[in-house]
Amino acid sequence: MKRIIIFLFVISFFSNLFATEDEKKDTVYIPPYQLTDHQAYHGGERLVFSLNYGFVTGGKATLTVKDSVLNDHNVHHVVGRGVTVGLADVLYKIRDRYESFIDVETNEPVKAIRSIREGRYRYYNEVEYNRDSSQVMSKKSGVHTVQEGILDILSAFYFARNHKFNEELVEGEVIEFMTYFSDENFPLRIRYRGTEVIKTNFGKIECYKFSPVTEVGRAFKTEDDMHVWISRDNNRIPIRVRFDLAVGSFTCNLTEFKGLKHPFSSVRH
Repeated sequence: MKRIIIFLFVISFFSNLFATEDEKKDTVYIPPYQLTDHQAYHGGERLVFSLNYGFVTGGKATLTVKDSVLNDHNVHHVVGRGVTVGLADVLYKIRDRYESFIDVETNEPVKAIRSIREGRYRYYNEVEYNRDSSQVMSKKSGVHTVQEGILDILSAFYFARNHKFNEELVEGEVIEFMTYFSDENFPLRIRYRGTEVIKTNFGKIECYKFSPVTEVGRAFKTEDDMHVWISRDNNRIPIRVRFDLAVGSFTCNLTEFKGLKHPFSSVRH
């Protein structure tokens, strides 16, 4: 349950479930990202998700966006929270929070915060991004040189919503990002699987479908053990995440949304 909630919390594909320890330490060059004019979200957006194992709800996650100012930058302050509920909360209490302050102009993070409370385990760190020198300042480990355009785990997802999840995708294509996570350079890779219409509480929704490109054997046996569905409209919001693990299938579903920048137009009848 611990790994599932963490994974849900960053909503889809941006956690350390994707890599082995050796993969995290590899140096992988990923070219600077091409920006588009599209803006998929704005301040005031709020998404709520539930994690279910069959009919049992074990966790809840929220993603919120607020307009703010940090170090003279106009930013989107994005906060992701993940908590256990019900019996899962009794067995293993989780209160995780990820924050990213994303520059409105560049879509790159200015600062990232990671606060983890899982049972007795505690972890807290703040990372500031210096774009002029291509460095990050970690409260826990000091200054590190990073490649140009590096993102944090949460901002990578919002960057993808603006610039990667679109009609230019080719089935089988792998989308790559370089992030700074847990005081290491961490390459993220997801594979586009095409479009699919899925049934939800909101009706039938047309989605882009993705799966992580992961080292088989750590958390998943194959790339087909996890899928993510993103709405095929201008909002590009996560609709569903499904994990097929040895103990069974877990599903993370969007249950509430408000403050979307665009009409929710991916529903099909």
